[in-house]
Formats: sequence, structure tokens, C-alpha cells
Amino acid sequence: MEFLYFLEGLRTPIGDAFFSLITHLGEETLFIIAGLLVFWCIDKLQGYYLLIVGLTGTVINQFLKLWFRIPRPWVKDPNFTIVESARAEATGYSFPSGHTQSSVGIFGAVARWNKQMVVRIICVAICVLVPLSRMYLGVHTPADVGVSVAAAFALIFGVYPLLQKGAKDPNTMRMIMISMLAVSVAYTAFVELYPFPADVDAGNLESGIKNAYTMLGCILGLWLTYEVDNRFIQFRTDALWWAQILKLVLGLAILMAIKAGVKPPLMALTGGHHVADAIRYFAMVAFAGCIWPLTFEFWRGLGQRKYL
Repeated sequence: MEFLYFLEGLRTPIGDAFFSLITHLGEETLFIIAGLLVFWCIDKLQGYYLLIVGLTGTVINQFLKLWFRIPRPWVKDPNFTIVESARAEATGYSFPSGHTQSSVGIFGAVARWNKQMVVRIICVAICVLVPLSRMYLGVHTPADVGVSVAAAFALIFGVYPLLQKGAKDPNTMRMIMISMLAVSVAYTAFVELYPFPADVDAGNLESGIKNAYTMLGCILGLWLTYEVDNRFIQFRTDALWWAQILKLVLGLAILMAIKAGVKPPLMALTGGHHVADAIRYFAMVAFAGCIWPLTFEFWRGLGQRKYL
């Protein structure tokens, strides 16, 4: 807590505003946008890299949260204050940091893959600033962010050589997908079957169960995406810059519509069980990987006399 008290003493209105903005780079919405931007518009294999690192990291992060069940810094030390604007989104257990895991996983993977120095410098800066923002705002300890950074780096450098091999060997890609699915199924079994103590926070446990089914649906959808694209679609990502923007914006709009639109009927159909989240996110990923890419030849042709 000493370091957090040190940062607390450095807070200013400008610093509060800056780090409150920076911390949003670790949220789910940015992960979706960044992952699909790369997957749809830049490099399909690099897109798989970001999604594999991000999804696997989320499962590991959620498991550790429910296993250790460490409260937030201001709960452990009532004398410690946080930046109040950060309180609303600082839900769940503290250890490890989900925002840190997500941001370092995304931008660290981009830095590992991309060869442009400017891109790497920006990504590394974000990998430093987001963890720092979580501590500056007072919502995580150094241990929280340190473990998340270590886990993200382990995935970044562990998945990279496998994916390089998987680019030429479909069986290696299938091994990656099977491994991800096994981890996800294990985590889902954990949240459903583990005898949590009576004092476990009900809200945290409920969030953990929801995340388990969400990740299960995403990973199943990603595996389906790989098989369908590898065997049938084999889409290309290139297009004119303005066509890329249209492709991304329209695709994201439809994806968000699916996310919001299918939730009420699925929840009603399943009686409110979180299997509805698995189905919903599976449908989202299946659309993103199997259906929307069917339009990519159209986007490639916009503004061109003939396809390249």
C-alpha cells in the first residue's frame, strides 16, 4: 500500500483526468474494436494472435480473481482514497487487474507482431500507462498489475511461435483452439462446481460465472471461424482505405446490434441462465468470422475497376 499512498499524494485534477482517460484502453469495447480492426482490415493471422492472447488471458484472469478473492485496496485499507470517477467500474475482486491484462495483451501483441518502430513505441507506452493508471486511480495494487503484466507477456511470447507455425500447419492452429477450449471448459466447470466459501461476494461470483460462459462462447466461435475460413472462405483483408472504414464501422454496428438484440430472447429462452451469454457471444464471433467476411470481396472492389 505504500506505493499507492505515494501515488495518492501525487494526484492532481489534470492527472486524474488523464489517467481516467488512459484506463479506458483496457476495456472490453476497445478489445473488440482493436481485434476486429486487425482481423478484418490489416492482417488475419495477426488478428488471430490478438484474439487468442486476449481471450485466453481473460479466462486466466477471471480464474485467479475467484481463486484468490482479494478485495480492492480501499476495502483492505479504509483510510485509503481513490479517484471517485473510477469507482463505478472498479467492480469485482482486485487481484489480478483485468484492465491491465487486456491492454498489455492487446498492445503488447501488436508490438510483438508489428515491425514499425512508431507503432511499437506507442504500444509499449500504452502497456506502461494503463497499469500505472490502475494504481494511480487507486483501484489496484502493484501486485494486481504485476501479475497481469506477467501473464500477458507469457501469452504474448508463448503464442507467437505457435501461431507462426500454425500459419502453415492447420493442425497446429487446431491444437491452439483445443487448448483454449480446454482452459475455458475447465474454468466454467470451476465456477459451477467449486464449493466457494459462504463469505464469497455474490456479485463477484455471478460476474465470474457470466464471464465463464461468455468466454466459452467466444472461443467456440473463434474455432468455428478458423475452420470455416480455412476450408471455404479464405478471405482477404485488403481494400481502399475508405472502404476499410466502411467495412469496419458497418460490421461493428451490426455486431453490436446482434449483441443487444439477441440478449432478451435468449435470456427468456434459457430462463436467465448464463448459457444465454455463451450462445450470444458465439453468435457474435460466428458473425464476425464466418458471415461478415463474405462481404469482403465487395469492399475490395469498391473504387477499383477490377479486383486485385
